[in-house]
Amino acid sequence: MDLFDDGPNDAPTQGNTPEYTVGELSGAIKRVIENEFGHVRLRAEVGRVSLPRSGHVYLDLKDDKAVMAGIIWKGVASKLATQPEEGMEVIATGRITTFPGQSKYQIIIEDIQPAGMGALMAVLEKRKAALSAEGLFDPARKQPLPYLPEIIGVVTSPSGAVIRDILHRLRDRFPRKVLVWPVAVQGARCAPEVAHAIKGFNKLTPGGALPRPDLIIVARGGGSVEDLWGFNEEAVVRAAAASDIPLISAVGHETDTTLIDYVSDKRAPTPTAAAELAVPVRIELMAWLDQQHARLSRALTQGITLRGQRLRDMARALPRADSLLDGPRQRLDRASDRLARARSLTEAPRLRLERAAARLDPALMTGVQRRRMHLTELGGGLRPAALRARLAENQRRITALSTRLTPAVTRECQLQGARLERTTRQLSDTAQRQLAQWRAQIDSAERLRRTLGYEATLERGFAVVRSGEVLITTAAQADNHTEYDIQFADGKVRMRR
Repeated sequence: MDLFDDGPNDAPTQGNTPEYTVGELSGAIKRVIENEFGHVRLRAEVGRVSLPRSGHVYLDLKDDKAVMAGIIWKGVASKLATQPEEGMEVIATGRITTFPGQSKYQIIIEDIQPAGMGALMAVLEKRKAALSAEGLFDPARKQPLPYLPEIIGVVTSPSGAVIRDILHRLRDRFPRKVLVWPVAVQGARCAPEVAHAIKGFNKLTPGGALPRPDLIIVARGGGSVEDLWGFNEEAVVRAAAASDIPLISAVGHETDTTLIDYVSDKRAPTPTAAAELAVPVRIELMAWLDQQHARLSRALTQGITLRGQRLRDMARALPRADSLLDGPRQRLDRASDRLARARSLTEAPRLRLERAAARLDPALMTGVQRRRMHLTELGGGLRPAALRARLAENQRRITALSTRLTPAVTRECQLQGARLERTTRQLSDTAQRQLAQWRAQIDSAERLRRTLGYEATLERGFAVVRSGEVLITTAAQADNHTEYDIQFADGKVRMRR
């Protein structure tokens, strides 16, 4: 059977022309094309790309004259180092076949690679522009690196020299806990594993059994553009942009640039430089702390010395505490003496008043008795009626005199008592005011003494250093002694050097 024999030009006869079904003819064409071409390498531009849920890749390969359909099966697509994109110039290797269901021919692609560096760079620039337009490379969204992270997560190959360089550099500068997430750093598995590692670190719980790192380093050694292409994939870039943990990219050498460098919070030229960016130098930090401690000690010592000198200068201008109390004490003694004399002066009027009151009642009784005796003598020469009248008249006169005399005596006693009480109260008030004034002056002098004394300074957190009876105020003096007595506000402590 010759499918390419056109036969005579006239209409075919029914006798010798075989009859084919559509399927038989399609199968015959399929075998002819597959046997004729076999495996081919095809240079073309990628047109439409379709990615169904099955995982297969359907695409068009075209030039300026024709278009050919292409298929990349799922198993092959997952192993490709570079995924095809629309507009990419590629070299596809595969076998030509047909698809009878649609009466078309196509290429089953077994390998597809960019057609040289120019194609890769064109794809890279196009992807970079698209991601930059989304704002993923905006410097405003970058996070500051922690000054001293407790835990550092490293995304790299566990078997390469990169992890050893990072660990060695961290150990030299400032040892930290390191969590390593092993990934493939090139090939088809690189991009998905790196993206998964970044997302996995972010999902860890702070302080958990496997604690969440404070900083992530994505590192890889140098290589060609094809070797580093996994770090240009969109999945890796978006995972780095979405990371809540600050991220340092250290991919390749200083001259190598990948898209993860633009989206990371800090880009390191090498993995070793990434370790240097992650932690400070412990020795330099300790030296800085020593310098700050020395400055603080010098400032504190100088401040205490200056304040001590000012206190001594002020103390020389002030009188002694005992001399301040001499005058108030003497005035208090004089006031006490005057108070005693004032009390003695009030005793004499009180005694005189009491004696006058005692003499008053007997005098009244004696006068009444004399008048009665006089009336009795007179009654001897008088008639009874006249005598009774005289007696009644005298009784009225005596009663009237008694009535007038009693209030007068009472008023006089009250006046004398009020005058005495007023005089006593005035003397007592004057003495109390004078004593209160002297007491306030003494308290003020005592507060001044305590304020100017060094005990109040000790209560504010300062201390006095002595060696025996010698007051130590400088470091040079301290070098000449081995035993010190340090006085605080609540007691003394003996120290030996």
